[in-house]
Amino acid sequence: MIRFTTPDLTALDGSIIGVLAEGGGGLDAPGVTKVQPGDALPERPGNFILDHALAQCDAVAKARAVARLVQLRRAGATIILISHDEGLLESCADEIWWIRGTTPIARGDAADVMPRYRRHVAEALRTAGENELPRLEPTMRKGDGRAELESVELIGEQGAPATVWRSGEAVSIRVTVRFAKAVEDPVVGIMIRNRIGLNVYGTNTELEKLRLGPVGAGDTLRVSYRFRCDLCPGEYTVTAASHDPDGLWHDWMEDAVAVSVTDTRYTAGVANLKALVESEVLRYGAAAE
Repeated sequence: MIRFTTPDLTALDGSIIGVLAEGGGGLDAPGVTKVQPGDALPERPGNFILDHALAQCDAVAKARAVARLVQLRRAGATIILISHDEGLLESCADEIWWIRGTTPIARGDAADVMPRYRRHVAEALRTAGENELPRLEPTMRKGDGRAELESVELIGEQGAPATVWRSGEAVSIRVTVRFAKAVEDPVVGIMIRNRIGLNVYGTNTELEKLRLGPVGAGDTLRVSYRFRCDLCPGEYTVTAASHDPDGLWHDWMEDAVAVSVTDTRYTAGVANLKALVESEVLRYGAAAE
């Protein structure tokens, strides 16, 4: 058994405790061996604190380490596993502790603690991006100069700028274009891509049957695209452009701004379809008859 002085918690013998230490929180207990990144894993049962000890391990090394920790637990070891790797903690921890600084926030089964922690992280990330204007940092910019993209804004559901969106919230992209010369029929479009460059969604005013022209020299237009952010958590970019209907660019900004999408739980892929899952028994086995 490990009794901690900071915070006031107790870990039972023969258990693996996964610790989510928020804000650099630590654990202090007398007579406990600490294992740091690069240290060898324990060979014999005892009381151990693995302080992000597996952070530098690749997937194979981490899987072997988990197998070793499980063996030690069966032999009576008590292991405190501090890590930000949620999958690692869920794979082997008997109990999860969520600690902020030196204050326990929650403890219990992973199925109870992890959703609470993920909701907190999602909300913290969303709040961090609130009222933050994205930086225009295109990876490529081309055009004949008849128009200039002055801004590409990311707007959250409250109508304020937001560089982080919550999956499912109502958001918008606003593109402001200033025309240096008269253009008969300008088209303004956007394209959202994921971190590996896959086209996620794209449209423009021509496709949406919104005619913008003719416009004169000195005119400035702002085009807003409103939609529900049904994207999986991850990193995305927004490309924006002003061009003629035949595709001749006035101003094209590739990957103009970056946006992050967060959610309370992990989902794989790009589109967050939020499926409703149900099951039914098609046939009972002979033992049930």
